[in-house]
Amino acid sequence: MASEGDRRADLEVDEPRRSRILGALGSGGGGARAVAIALLSTIVFVVVVVVVVGNSPGWPAVHKGFFSWTYYKSAFPETARAFRLNVEIFLIAECLILPFALLIAVLRSLPGPVFFPFRALAIMYADFFRGVPTILMIAWLGFGVPGLQISGVPTSTTFWAVVALVLIYSAYVSEVYRAGIDSVHPSQEAAARSLGLTRGQTLRKVILPQAVRRVIPPLLNDFIGLQKDTALVGILGAVEAFQQTEIDTAATFNFTAYLVAATLFVAITIPLARFTDWLIARDRRRRQAQGLFA
Repeated sequence: MASEGDRRADLEVDEPRRSRILGALGSGGGGARAVAIALLSTIVFVVVVVVVVGNSPGWPAVHKGFFSWTYYKSAFPETARAFRLNVEIFLIAECLILPFALLIAVLRSLPGPVFFPFRALAIMYADFFRGVPTILMIAWLGFGVPGLQISGVPTSTTFWAVVALVLIYSAYVSEVYRAGIDSVHPSQEAAARSLGLTRGQTLRKVILPQAVRRVIPPLLNDFIGLQKDTALVGILGAVEAFQQTEIDTAATFNFTAYLVAATLFVAITIPLARFTDWLIARDRRRRQAQGLFA
């Protein structure tokens, strides 16, 4: 049987862990108070903005020009149909960006002097396409490539808009993937190689699954930006949501159609943003739980 001194020593050793657990369990009151303060301050801010804007001299004209319910109802159907093109471009580009960006990240992470040309090419790709504004790339490809009149080369503006978005966002997403790959501890690779796995098998079965799982939240943030950037396709003449609002505004001399387009984009991006926040919070809770019972 353990002596009284041994039991006291065990309690002293477990005291730091007990303190961390009790501190985490007792933090609920402070969190609720912080939420209440944040909610109250938000309500006060909204009330102040509404009072200031509503009492401004130009509010009646702005209300009529930007927030007309009559124009909103008349512009919504056509803008919603045009928004379908934005969604299609987003989905096609996303399906192409994910594997292409992963390939770039893997090439950049290959070790050894033999793979230096591949690493250099991946670095130049990421640096160039992250530095070029998206709207310029869309204009270059959308206007320039069809102008070459090369036989067999597509002339569709939508096609080249998708290509431009894939090139730009693949550079950004490849850096997200690379951060995930670098976050996997080298001991994981060493353990896999000691079990007889080749470098390729280690990358495919050990490193990449962990890396991709860790970078899902930032990947979703990039795709939120991608969904909004589909509006840039309108510079090529494609009738997407923003271009349709331009047509409606020119026809009615009323800017409420912009509010319609904003509503449609927000209806897509806010659920994605909240899903991203949920994933980040879940990962944070998991890490905190592991730290408490470590």
